[in-house]
Amino acid sequence: MRSTLILTTGLLLAASPQAAAAQGAPASATDILVEEVHLLLENMIGVSIDEQMRIADVGGTNVGVGILHRTSDNDSDGALTGLIHAYITEVYVMLSGSGTLVTGGEIINQGELSGGSVAIGPSFSAEIRGGESRLIEVGDIVIIPAGVFHTWTSIPDHVTYLSIRVDPDQHLPAGYVHPDLN
Repeated sequence: MRSTLILTTGLLLAASPQAAAAQGAPASATDILVEEVHLLLENMIGVSIDEQMRIADVGGTNVGVGILHRTSDNDSDGALTGLIHAYITEVYVMLSGSGTLVTGGEIINQGELSGGSVAIGPSFSAEIRGGESRLIEVGDIVIIPAGVFHTWTSIPDHVTYLSIRVDPDQHLPAGYVHPDLN
């Protein structure tokens, strides 16, 4: 039997069936098969990479699912460099490895807003001081609201995780499918 990862409107938006129907929600779910996840993972060994797998319109909101792999440290005694997604909330689901994730903090140097990419939407690079550090391990889930700084530090070996991106303003392109999954 094939395992699947399924996005559902009810779980991600906690909307009632009546509210979803009123917003024009699709009549079916979007599947991401475990075989597709493994296909993209094969190309990630030894490099830091962010691969958006699919983006679905779930009725007035887009939801993207990507798989990310990080290998390098961002250790610093001072400012940390990372990202702030202007409109996209991310939910990380840890698949393997561990590392320290830093969120929030005092922004001391913010880059220009970029158009982003198919994966992340409009975003800023930033340097911060402080923030909340925590060890993230396999099985942990982290929700990073839009507008919150985030970066990985002190990665002993690697972190591999799913990133579920909630996009209420539809900056991510609905219907996107990673080219290797077609």
